[in-house]
Amino acid sequence: MTSLLIKVLIFSAILPLLSFAKNGSKSQSNSCFCKLQGEVDDCSCKVENLDSLNNKKIYPILKSLLQRDYFRYFKVNLMKPCPFWSDDSRCALKDCHVQSCSEDQVPEGLKANGNGNPKEINKYSEEAQKEPENCDQERELSALDRTISAERLEAFKNWTRHDDKQETFCEIDDDNTPDCQYVDLLLNPERYTGYKGASPHRIWNSIYEENCFKPEGAVYGSKKALAGSLEGLCLEQRAFYRLISGLHTSINLHLCNEYLYPSKNLLSAPEFKPNTEEFINRFDPKATKGQGPQRLKNLYFTYLVELRALVKAAPYLEEEDFFTGNPEEERDVKEGVKDLLKVIKSFPDHFDESNLFKGDPKVAKKLKTEFREHFRNISRIMDCVGCDKCKLWGKLQVQGMGTALKILFSGDSIGLQSTVNANHKQKFQLRRSEIVSLVNAFGRLSSSIHTIEKFRKLTS
Repeated sequence: MTSLLIKVLIFSAILPLLSFAKNGSKSQSNSCFCKLQGEVDDCSCKVENLDSLNNKKIYPILKSLLQRDYFRYFKVNLMKPCPFWSDDSRCALKDCHVQSCSEDQVPEGLKANGNGNPKEINKYSEEAQKEPENCDQERELSALDRTISAERLEAFKNWTRHDDKQETFCEIDDDNTPDCQYVDLLLNPERYTGYKGASPHRIWNSIYEENCFKPEGAVYGSKKALAGSLEGLCLEQRAFYRLISGLHTSINLHLCNEYLYPSKNLLSAPEFKPNTEEFINRFDPKATKGQGPQRLKNLYFTYLVELRALVKAAPYLEEEDFFTGNPEEERDVKEGVKDLLKVIKSFPDHFDESNLFKGDPKVAKKLKTEFREHFRNISRIMDCVGCDKCKLWGKLQVQGMGTALKILFSGDSIGLQSTVNANHKQKFQLRRSEIVSLVNAFGRLSSSIHTIEKFRKLTS
């Protein structure tokens, strides 16, 4: 009897601790979403309204629309060299200039990252190779699937002839060079390929440190650089930072949702599925110096900006023929685009671009020039990405965002009542690649917001 009483007392004492540990774990994972409520920063729209709009209405339409030929084939130049530094991509890549991970096969210059500083951590160093990796598998995962049927290649010739008849607003990615080729996006989904380490860190460090507006003295990854605490920056500078942060968040969400789980044996294929541990590592406050929740909220800002661009371009897109040479396909795409535009036009709380670049005309003009030049530089940095699939999706999403900005600041005026019209092509025109990148980039943001809801359930 005494023994039983002791066991009961011990269990009673332990039970609250177990409950605390369980709730504490749940609280930690839920803390990732602590900022996902209320108004989006520098906007009047609420996060909850965007969740409902996207997950119930926009995401299902986009998921279907992006399966269509017009949007699944993207013309891109993946052969352009990095204009800022020597290529330092990982051995995992298909076109890497070394055949294996062994250090003795790598030129001394690359070991020092091309700048003569051997103290810098290099991806081929012993330290960078501590984690066991299957390079053959990573090389395969990083390689693009360039499968295009002969019938489809012939159809592309008609697409090109059709586009050449159109007046162009600007050149996009050396469209007329042999290196610019069509890629099937459905065969090359955005997901984790094993690309990590010094190379991707260098990409994002260059974007944030050299091309983003940020508080003086703030360093990429530091608490002072937190996008929700950008004291001293004007609205335009905050908007630029949040745009890039939202894009970065979206990409990270795709990697967490389609995370690589290596094959268990030689006969089985690797799996891609959600990784809740990776999600918490990237967005939990404790793991990110408090930045993770704000990063998630910045996604909604980027989503609102591209949503507004689609609304403004609606009159133009509604008159687009979406030529593929297949009348039935073209008709279905037109209907899908009109359904999408009908939904987003009915949403009342759009981003208002007229709030940007106001005040002193000279100051506004200078700021707008800096805004444009910073973004153009970021688009060039995408050619420095060392993984072909990562480069593909990086270029597409940056070009889509650039197209959105082009739309927002084109036309006779800017503001919620302004539009761009297909009947005024001397003043405004979108090329096929711009339309494809715009809709696919918005599709990626839509997918990311949908993925947040998935991780909310998985971590609850």
